[in-house]
Amino acid sequence: MALDLITLMGEEQVSTSNFLPTKKELKANSEKFAKDIIDSGDYNITEIYAQAIRLKEAITSIESILKNQLGEQDFEAFGITGKFRNGGSTPNYKEDEIYNILKSDLDARVELLKLAQKQDAFDASGNEVPKVSMNYRKSSMAISF
Repeated sequence: MALDLITLMGEEQVSTSNFLPTKKELKANSEKFAKDIIDSGDYNITEIYAQAIRLKEAITSIESILKNQLGEQDFEAFGITGKFRNGGSTPNYKEDEIYNILKSDLDARVELLKLAQKQDAFDASGNEVPKVSMNYRKSSMAISF
């Protein structure tokens, strides 16, 4: 079947114990919806996934523009509360000469540690740079369109 995701979502009923579903209920219902689509075997999961990515991009863009339009205005609507918060401050560490020297030294050490993974390496003091263990990143799917 070539039904699109928006049509399927429109047919889905969100069960709730309140007038409007809570964040937890929305998440649980969405997970059940996705599992039901997969379990039914009636849909091309790749196509549904691609539609979900496009829909997510559209909703994110809409949300961003609407949020910017609100400005500093607090709001409460449909069970959602938005409160404006002033941004904080962070010290500008780069203005400190010692910080910059230490950061530069750490960056150089990182490069030496990377090099030591491939070949024997020595630091400026003549000490052998050890081969450290590796942390592995989680594999993921890269999406582009």
